[in-house]
Amino acid sequence: MQNYMSFISKDLQIDAWSSIEPLFNDLLDRPLNNQTELKQWLSDKSDLDAFLEENMAWRYIRMTIDTTNDEFSKAYSFFVTEIAPKISPIEDQLNKKLMACPFTEELTQKDEAFHIYIRSVETSIDLFRDENIALQTQISEKSKEYGSISAAQSIEWKGETLTMQQAAKLLKEQDESIRKEVFEKMASRRSQDIEALETLYDDLIQLRHQVAVNAGFKNFRDYKFVAMGRFDYTKEDCFAFHKAIEESIVPIARELQKKHCIQMNENPIKPWNLEVDPDGKEPLKPFADGKELLAKTLTIFDSLNPYFHSVLDQMEQKSYLDLDSKKGKAPGGYNYPLYQSGYPFIFMNAAGSHRDVVTMVHEGGHAVHSVLSKDLELTAYKNLPSEVAELASMSMELLTMDAWSEFYPDQEDQNRAIREHLEDIIKVLPWIACIDAFQHWVYENPTHTRGERKEAWAGIQTRFGNPFTDWTGYEDAKAYSWHRQLHLFEVPFYYIEYGIAHLGALWVWLISLKDKMKAIEDYMSALKLGYTRSIPEIYQTANVPFDFSKSRLDELAEFLKQELNKWK
Repeated sequence: MQNYMSFISKDLQIDAWSSIEPLFNDLLDRPLNNQTELKQWLSDKSDLDAFLEENMAWRYIRMTIDTTNDEFSKAYSFFVTEIAPKISPIEDQLNKKLMACPFTEELTQKDEAFHIYIRSVETSIDLFRDENIALQTQISEKSKEYGSISAAQSIEWKGETLTMQQAAKLLKEQDESIRKEVFEKMASRRSQDIEALETLYDDLIQLRHQVAVNAGFKNFRDYKFVAMGRFDYTKEDCFAFHKAIEESIVPIARELQKKHCIQMNENPIKPWNLEVDPDGKEPLKPFADGKELLAKTLTIFDSLNPYFHSVLDQMEQKSYLDLDSKKGKAPGGYNYPLYQSGYPFIFMNAAGSHRDVVTMVHEGGHAVHSVLSKDLELTAYKNLPSEVAELASMSMELLTMDAWSEFYPDQEDQNRAIREHLEDIIKVLPWIACIDAFQHWVYENPTHTRGERKEAWAGIQTRFGNPFTDWTGYEDAKAYSWHRQLHLFEVPFYYIEYGIAHLGALWVWLISLKDKMKAIEDYMSALKLGYTRSIPEIYQTANVPFDFSKSRLDELAEFLKQELNKWK
């Protein structure tokens, strides 16, 4: 198939709709008289998809690196408001043209990867509504407000301005007066944005609900499950996941939390004492800055598999990394695929903590996935479902643990880092269930009041959360803790994938303890598939079950308890 350069000029700039309209018109008008012409048409459409995806990607990347730069924000808004709305109806026409082509069915029957793609095309056709274009534009614009609000949050500490990520490191300091003061500063700063974030969420809920109603759905949850292409599990499976987490993992998490209280000689415990090491050890300090973080990660990846090292090395050479936390930078971290370039971009907010090490190898796992699947025939094959994408990143976290000595030369520190990571997995699984259950409630009840939402969140926290913390005087910090979860604002219903992938990654790790080389081979084989097979088939290729039933979780819970005992 031809290179995109023969269809798209290498000098093409998107400064107006007229810049790219001729390309769409070409695809719309081109005859498809045989399968050869169909394949060429698919190739050219794929190249255009890659070009547009990457153009928007760079606008988003620049905006999140510096949210204070008006030009970056305007460039992203221009694409969202002026380009994307015009693409949407033409994309629908192209999808219909593809489905009407008499040679599409033949190709679908012969090629399983194409079958996976076509079912997504059919879904897009079913969901498309002209009246939703303007609403989706509003949602995109509204969603980006969350990043600006969060990026502006900082505290003053000893004459310095600290981002929330930098400030959070101080919650691990041994001096309780420091922890308390920093916690209160962070809570106070966040409280200033409660009204803004509540209003933003109210607006997003109503816009999303209207999109769903326009498409013929009862609520946004049901619409979103279809829109996300959740072909392989249902909302009932999500409820089963919640229940299994509640019954198999929450008891272990609460046992860890209770033990922490006992060690701290404080029950109930104050919220600023949740992260500190109870044995009086200083916080782990694995690296000084992003440069050192990358260098040590490169060494670890090389020890695991030289191919992994080569991916990050190429990204460094291309300057496709922005790792350090700084003022004005949006929160969080991501690996943004760049389908045209082939290599992705890693964005994160490193501040020198162990959590940053985990984030780096996590995003590195995504990067390896992006590059392993970059040569697949169509851009659609590289557009991964999150359950698969997160399997790559979560598995990389666990597969690298025995090489964390690069960050922690002292064996005791490495043991502590591994134990902390396993404990974090045990703690985050209930939080994932909590956030997912909250989203189900929110969109099942789109006319709810803020008071009802607050009450629902409190009930869900009681079901999955930590009952040993005393929030007296800091009730708002608990009541609005969900404000810190950007997925709720920016990518609704994208979060349970982390939980599903955590379970898959634990199986990858369990297998690797018996035969690491084989586990890595199977892992890479799964990642190379991109999205050319169903999610269960991709998991099967990695030699792990796509199964989050209680019986499976009981197995993993027992495995986790045994492993925790090894890293004391």
